[in-house]
Amino acid sequence: MAPTIDHPGEQAAQDPVKLIGIRDTPLSVDEVFKAVGDDAAGGTALFVGTVRNHDGGADVDELGYSCHPSAEAEMRRVAEKVVADYPVRALAAVHRVGDLRIGDLAVVVAVSCPHRGEAFEACRKLIDDLKHEVPIWKHQKFSDGTEEWVGAC
Repeated sequence: MAPTIDHPGEQAAQDPVKLIGIRDTPLSVDEVFKAVGDDAAGGTALFVGTVRNHDGGADVDELGYSCHPSAEAEMRRVAEKVVADYPVRALAAVHRVGDLRIGDLAVVVAVSCPHRGEAFEACRKLIDDLKHEVPIWKHQKFSDGTEEWVGAC
């Protein structure tokens, strides 16, 4: 029997994008974590973005997210780009829209790869590109009566 150099688990999975979604209901870390479970993955990195009570030195009272109708398709495009660049076994990303309170989960992403370093790098790339490229906008209302829109694109 000829020795093999690579185990199939060292490579990207056939269809690693397991969960992509824009939700108007509370997000679940457990759902995202379960979606990226893979026996060939030695590392799983998960990022949870929460609504904080301040931004830029100002107190935030209210916050809402809205998105373009293409946002979910753009999330998939970003995910597929990460899959092309890393040996991803499984990937999941969900983002919340609507009115959120301080402490609510706004985004949850996770990536499983054969090794921890790859998982960390792929997860960071996923969240960074999602925040920069997917048309999701944040509307913040501050305690001093001012407000601002913060956009991904």
